[in-house]
Amino acid sequence: MNTYSEALQYLYDRLPVFHHIGGAAYKPGLDNTIKLLNAFDNPQQKFKCIHIAGTNGKGSVSNMLSAVFQSAGYKTGLYTSPHLVDFGERIRVDGQMIAQNYVIEFVKKHQSVFDEIQPSFFEATMAMAFCYFADKQVDIAIIETGLGGRLDSTNIVIPLLSVITNISFDHVAFLGDTLEKIAFEKAGIIKTGIPVVVGEWLPETKPVFEKTASEKNAPIYFAEETFDKYYIENQKFVIESSIGKIVSDLSGKYQLRNLSTVLKSLEVFRANYSNDFTIDNKKILHGLENVCTLTGLQGRWQTLQSKPKVITDTGHNEAGIAFVCEQLQQQNFETLRIVIGFANDKDISKILKLLPANAKYYFTQANVQRAMEADKLAEKALSVGLNGAYHNSVKESVKAAINEAAPEDLIFIGGSNFVVGEAIPLFEQ
Repeated sequence: MNTYSEALQYLYDRLPVFHHIGGAAYKPGLDNTIKLLNAFDNPQQKFKCIHIAGTNGKGSVSNMLSAVFQSAGYKTGLYTSPHLVDFGERIRVDGQMIAQNYVIEFVKKHQSVFDEIQPSFFEATMAMAFCYFADKQVDIAIIETGLGGRLDSTNIVIPLLSVITNISFDHVAFLGDTLEKIAFEKAGIIKTGIPVVVGEWLPETKPVFEKTASEKNAPIYFAEETFDKYYIENQKFVIESSIGKIVSDLSGKYQLRNLSTVLKSLEVFRANYSNDFTIDNKKILHGLENVCTLTGLQGRWQTLQSKPKVITDTGHNEAGIAFVCEQLQQQNFETLRIVIGFANDKDISKILKLLPANAKYYFTQANVQRAMEADKLAEKALSVGLNGAYHNSVKESVKAAINEAAPEDLIFIGGSNFVVGEAIPLFEQ
């Protein structure tokens, strides 16, 4: 094993990958994680961290917080999933992807450990991330859960702060079929005596968070939407906040909720850890204005092309697609063209009903085992009045949409991380 691609292929071939095969890769519980991290001398104990869970928004919140800490001059680790284009997106230090040589050597060195313990792909990559952060001696790491919270592999960490972004329906087979059950799983990241920030809540979920926090004697804080004024200026999203004017490079309106979560998290963090970390308002503003530049974040209402305008977004569950549709309604275009595909283990009946009926659709499937077949998707979509053609690859669908589009049309690409991940390289020069 001498190349980056060989190392990645080993991980994909030997270890179950939820990103590719879905539920068969899901290993709830921490027994495997504990065994694995013990074998690596518990690297998660060698750095400070913030732990983030939630149905939607946790990736954006993680990247925003990372950008702020980077702006404040702290060496910052960032662990997120899934990746869109390159595996290295999952593990970053100060925005730079994990070195390919590190991945190669890590896999070569620890093959016997993987053979013995048989971790999931997520457990193995998480262990790699924690070892990398420890080796790089990061000042702080932002750790995003993979799935759920209580039984998620990352829940081995003892953070300085826990953050729960929101709760909505996703992965109900694993997390529960009610909002209360899902909230219980997410609340599992709350640790004894560690402050927790909840970004969004509902009447069904708030009591769950309060109960868990009370049992753990953890101070709990609820973020509030405090933005009275926001607007577009020079094609940038501008938010007037209590700390000043934020000119965000994340343009989706749904980011307002994520910003509220981030600002409350920073408020709580600064109040509790001012002796160890100094983060002034100017650094916060700079970080939030340069998230994509500082962390490499992609796929959040990202413009890939201007004429015709092409936008992509990773929203893939009911709540995420609802945000996307709200955003689409606010755009100007002659014809709306939507390239869309989903995972085959997702109930899309409610999602399809949210999508605009006046759009021209290009139903597609990504090149992964979990992808829903394009013809089946087209059939399901037709049953709710959505019309269009289907293609068996993202590349074909995107090509067809662009070829048929007029300069003033809008093309949206989304439905799953897989689709977005295959679409982005098509527009890179």
